[in-house]
Amino acid sequence: MIKNPFLTLQIIFSRTFSPARIFIISFAAVILIGAVLLWLPFSASKGQLAFIDALFSSASAVCVTGLAVIDIGKDLSLAGQIITIFLFQCGGLGIITFSVFFFGMMGIGVSFKGREIIQTTFLHSPKTDFYQILRSVFIFTFIIESIGTLLLLVRFARDFPFWRALYISIYHAISAFNNCGYSLFSNSLIDYSGDYLVNATVIGLIVLGGIGFVVIHEIIYRLRGLEKRLSIHTKLVFITTLVLIAGGTILFYFFERNHSIKNFPLDTAILASLFQSITARTCGFNTVDMSHLTNHTILVLIILMFIGASPGSAGGGVKTTSAAILFLIIWNRIRGSEEVNVFNRTIPREISTKTIFIIFASAFSVALITSVLLFSGAGNIAIAESRHLFIEYLFESVSAFGTVGLSLGTTPNMDPFQKLAVIILMFAGRVGPLTLALSLTMRPDKKTLSYAEETVMVG
Repeated sequence: MIKNPFLTLQIIFSRTFSPARIFIISFAAVILIGAVLLWLPFSASKGQLAFIDALFSSASAVCVTGLAVIDIGKDLSLAGQIITIFLFQCGGLGIITFSVFFFGMMGIGVSFKGREIIQTTFLHSPKTDFYQILRSVFIFTFIIESIGTLLLLVRFARDFPFWRALYISIYHAISAFNNCGYSLFSNSLIDYSGDYLVNATVIGLIVLGGIGFVVIHEIIYRLRGLEKRLSIHTKLVFITTLVLIAGGTILFYFFERNHSIKNFPLDTAILASLFQSITARTCGFNTVDMSHLTNHTILVLIILMFIGASPGSAGGGVKTTSAAILFLIIWNRIRGSEEVNVFNRTIPREISTKTIFIIFASAFSVALITSVLLFSGAGNIAIAESRHLFIEYLFESVSAFGTVGLSLGTTPNMDPFQKLAVIILMFAGRVGPLTLALSLTMRPDKKTLSYAEETVMVG
């Protein structure tokens, strides 16, 4: 009996390409396509980019990181800059999201795996109104980016001709909402550190893009009376975000009031502190010179970058919910509870286990790449003279993993091997260490054996 070859291929594809692998392959494919496009002569304004620089720029855009080895505004042509817009817009919302959305518009059915990827990307639990939520994601994205563009245009139109100002506004609005941080200005937004309109607009775009679509969806529906209550997920995201923003602002101002923001008026100093607290968790714009920050501030920014944005958003990091659950695990254990309880609800144990794995895997990834950068970057430099490289490479690694994009000025000076290492970390940070681990599992559906238990001393 001859088997149907198409059915055989379909079975092989179904068993080989799990949702996690499809998700990762889609990102890798877009990064490579973007790299080739940026590498072509028409994408450069001065001279053809080296392929490693094109690959780095594409990966940074698709992973919505914002780290740059080139000057986006000067080294890329208009065509190259527009390519980066498409890259970080696709990277922010997710490649599969675009595919499913357009398939739905054309009336083409979506596979179970496609639906599963979207569900895990944007939702904390399965919803029946799947397409409605997906459509809301695109409508909300278009509306918010359009409003951001118009607000930025009001300010940039004072400094540039109208069409140039419009283009700059569009670029920065999309970059901010997708938490990328790519800027057409060589010094990011330092020239607008005291401008309320630019700061408020960019801050609003970053927060809305990094808080997660499901949170925004629930809040809007709750205000309209269509939701009876907010989920535990939304409450944790909202509270953790507020705590991190407020805490980061206060600490930044306290540590920098006699240093980088010393000559700023009080209102500008507070505004700059708020801006850096927000952008450090998810986006790479900056309104102060990063090279002038104190060690205390750098440590605070590293912590904020490592935590990152919220699940279901364009940002990276271990996510706000992971930080909140880790705190709740510790707090409940101190109180003598084996369960993780919050808001009269119990967090499932598998979520707690998953959280610990994510944080450990993330810290290990950052430590590994930091070590690679140190081993390859120190060279023959004397120990005393190379001491500063540790903090610079650690900052760079956490920024890459958290898909933040802030840098102490190390990125452009990296050699090709170091750039490749950072590319890998940006990729891991965007797709998530857990998703990456699942994609490498040969038999994700294989059942494991359980043996007799035996205790081990810990702590």
